[in-house]
Amino acid sequence: MRDPLRTTSHPAAPGLRPFAGDPARWDAERSCALHRGRMACDTGSCTTAAEPYLVCERTGWGWLAWTVPADGSMPERPHHIGVLPPSATWVDRVAARWLARRPAGRMALHATSHGSLRYFAVAVAVVGCFAAIDAIARGVPLGVAVPAALVAPLLADHLPDRLDLRARQRVRVVHGAAATGYLQRLGVLHTGLLRAAAGSDRHELRRAAGIGRHLLWDAAGLLQGQDIRQVSPQLIACERLMLQLADQVTQNTEHTTPEDAAAEDARAHTSGRTRGPNPPWGPAGGV
Repeated sequence: MRDPLRTTSHPAAPGLRPFAGDPARWDAERSCALHRGRMACDTGSCTTAAEPYLVCERTGWGWLAWTVPADGSMPERPHHIGVLPPSATWVDRVAARWLARRPAGRMALHATSHGSLRYFAVAVAVVGCFAAIDAIARGVPLGVAVPAALVAPLLADHLPDRLDLRARQRVRVVHGAAATGYLQRLGVLHTGLLRAAAGSDRHELRRAAGIGRHLLWDAAGLLQGQDIRQVSPQLIACERLMLQLADQVTQNTEHTTPEDAAAEDARAHTSGRTRGPNPPWGPAGGV
């Protein structure tokens, strides 16, 4: 098998483009980035802000963060990809939602300076000034009220960064063009397994989805902070097994007879559920 990190896909291929199941969502996000002046190139050379504007597409297994190219084209690959653990807890999902939040707006401290503060920190600074004035009027020493008013916005500006570090300890985030391109393809395959399992009560489909979830988590661990060339054999094994799972699931769903479908509908009806048609392959919806 070819080196998985050198296997490329067309950027417009189904399942590899941003919000493939909801193209209007990508158009809306691009318009928002244009309105905010946060367009970016994949290389970062035409970014008009200190940090790239990232559009996060949440999936059932994590999220994909996309940049918005200034030329109006689709991004070739995600800026980074986050993967939840196979048995994600409530805290893990909260951490993923925090990391996949909308980028915070920032206000430049000076027109010629690169320094900036988050809008939230600016709001804290304004509130702190009024609070300091009120505290001084009530008899609080000037040497206490003024330093507190100055420190509060700095703490508010650095708090999200501290929370980011804590959240990244619960998920695996992969950066780099080659690594994200490979993990993106695995994510598309795993999304197909999840959708097939969600539309059926068959044990083999759910088992395949569970194995795929562990493969995606393991691949993210191999791609996170390691030399990709050293772990290439393990990555090839992950891709081979994921492809085998996807082929098996496709064969099982295509070869399901009408009698099998009727029996499955009867089981779903007796358990209080209504069986729907198997959804098509494609990117997952929001978490």
